[in-house]
Amino acid sequence: MYSLVGQCARIRTAFLGILLLFTAELMTACVPVMVGAALVTGVNVVTDRRSLARNFNDNTLELALRFEVRNDEELKDNNVSVTAINGIVLLTGEVATDALRRKAGDIARNHKKTLTVVNELQLAGTTSLTSRANDTFITSKVKTNILASEDVPVNAVKVVTEGGKVYLLGLVTRDEADAAVEAAQKAGGATHIIKVFEYIKG
Repeated sequence: MYSLVGQCARIRTAFLGILLLFTAELMTACVPVMVGAALVTGVNVVTDRRSLARNFNDNTLELALRFEVRNDEELKDNNVSVTAINGIVLLTGEVATDALRRKAGDIARNHKKTLTVVNELQLAGTTSLTSRANDTFITSKVKTNILASEDVPVNAVKVVTEGGKVYLLGLVTRDEADAAVEAAQKAGGATHIIKVFEYIKG
């Protein structure tokens, strides 16, 4: 059991996390977005189970893949999101054809820092701003619940929401994974909760 002080600290961390999330969402220029990302990384590194080198590699991997996708003539007009945790690359969003889905997967797979690709790209048109705003809201609720949970270490779980589907990533024990899923379910709003965890011994 955690002390009352510990619980208060977790709640403060939850509010800080949500504040940073919405700050990053509101920033649209290239330089501010990088600043927002740096702020989030600075908070996460303290309790992130990944080594500093792995954390750096994941951030580098995400940026490299996003750049390559956004500068690809065939993919640039599609909605492809990239998330990397411990070398596991999650692709979410929408593309027009299965060929583009495979192409995005190949781009991610061919990067030297990629260990595994989880290709969750859907064959559909780009989602509306309303849908994306709803995804952001769901993400914030799930993050708040997970951060407030006594059974999930702070910053152990990354939350990604696309089209109402919530993806949970991170290095966790099976008990922590179950607790994170329970917290996500209690948050409400998700159509599916998909585990993309790498399990460690508890």
